[in-house]
Amino acid sequence: MNKPTIRIDIVSDIVCPWCYIGKRRLERALDKLSDKFDFVLEYHPFELNPAMPIEGVKQQEYLIKKFGSTERYHQLTRQVTQVAAQEDISFHYDKQQVSPNTRNAHRLVQLANQEGKQVEMVEALFKAYFTDGIDLSKRENMLAVAVQVGLDREKTSKLLASEEGLLQIALAEQELQKLGITGVPFYIVNNTYGISGAQPLDAFVQVFEQIGSEVAVSAEGDACDIDGNNC
Repeated sequence: MNKPTIRIDIVSDIVCPWCYIGKRRLERALDKLSDKFDFVLEYHPFELNPAMPIEGVKQQEYLIKKFGSTERYHQLTRQVTQVAAQEDISFHYDKQQVSPNTRNAHRLVQLANQEGKQVEMVEALFKAYFTDGIDLSKRENMLAVAVQVGLDREKTSKLLASEEGLLQIALAEQELQKLGITGVPFYIVNNTYGISGAQPLDAFVQVFEQIGSEVAVSAEGDACDIDGNNC
C-alpha cells in the first residue's frame, strides 16, 4: 500500500536562527512519521534584510542596533543559543563577524535544488554561519560551501559571478509576500495549510498527522520577523 505524500514548502532565510532550529525539529518530525507518510520538501527564499549591503555589516553592531540595546542582544542570542543546543545545534555568535546579504545564499539553494541537493545546501549554509562563523559575504567562502555539498565548482563560480537567478529570487519573494508571509520560518503544507514558526517536535507531528487525515490546523511558533523585534 502506498503511503500518502505530504508536500512541505519551507520559506526561510539563512541568517534566521529559528529557521535552523525549525529545520532540525521538522526533520525529526518527518523521521518519526516516515512509516506513515512520504514527504516532499522544497525551500523558498525570504530575506530578513533585503537592503543589506553585498559586503555585509559588522554583525554584533548590526544586531545591537536591531534589537535596541547591548543587553537585549546578549539576552536574545543567549536564549536562542540555549534552545539550539537542545536540538543538538551549536550556535557561536562570538565567531560571527559579518551579517551578510543572503541573496547569493538563496541563489545557491535554488541551484542545489536543480541538482537534488537543496536540503544539504541549506544545512551546510546554516552550519557555516551559525556554528563555524564563516563570512558568507565572501564569494570564495560561498563557493567552498557549495563544493563541499557536491555542486560543480565551475558552474557555481559562474553563477556567483553573474546575475543569474537574481530575478527569480525577487519574483519568488514577491509572490510569498502576496500570501501575507512576513516572518520565517513559514511552512506551506500541501499548498493549503500554513504553519508559522519553529514548532516543537510534537506540534509538527500532530499537525502532519491531522493534515494527512485532511484536517486543517493553524499554528504559530517562534520566528524571525522583518521588524527585528525577535531576531
